[in-house]
Amino acid sequence: MRRQTSACGVAPAGSGRSLRLDPLSLPVRFDAHDPRADGYTRQIELHRERVVLRRAVRGMQMAINVRVSDFTGVALRGNDEALVLVHRDPSLSVPLLVGAEADELTEAWAIWSEIFALPQLDEGARKPAARRRRANAIRARRPKFLMRRRVAMTRELPVHRDEREIIARN
Repeated sequence: MRRQTSACGVAPAGSGRSLRLDPLSLPVRFDAHDPRADGYTRQIELHRERVVLRRAVRGMQMAINVRVSDFTGVALRGNDEALVLVHRDPSLSVPLLVGAEADELTEAWAIWSEIFALPQLDEGARKPAARRRRANAIRARRPKFLMRRRVAMTRELPVHRDEREIIARN
């Protein structure tokens, strides 16, 4: 039995095994599979500038608003069978096209990449990004106990060359 919606009586985009979103008809709202959410689904709102992910985990409703510029790029995944908007956090990645022909995937890959102004990524060749270090404003400061001390002035010591050395003996 198919799930019905109040608008048209058919299942929404992304409810089955195949997902086909039109990049030229944004904004769009659809349901996607989420293994950690209640009911194993999350609702995704996809706009040109932002993505809103809504889900419930153990009864706690949450909505995550992510700018499109925070995503890494648009990637082909799983032996060229899915097109995904990739985020550093894998749980925030968004499926765009699932279960399509290879030529349709490559065409959609270029269109989605151009619309979001994000690079096209090849998931097989992609290395994980290096971990970012947090900016620390006080790292460059001197320690507190050294703040009481004066900073010594360094001066150059004279160097004597070609002179006889005097050694004191006991």
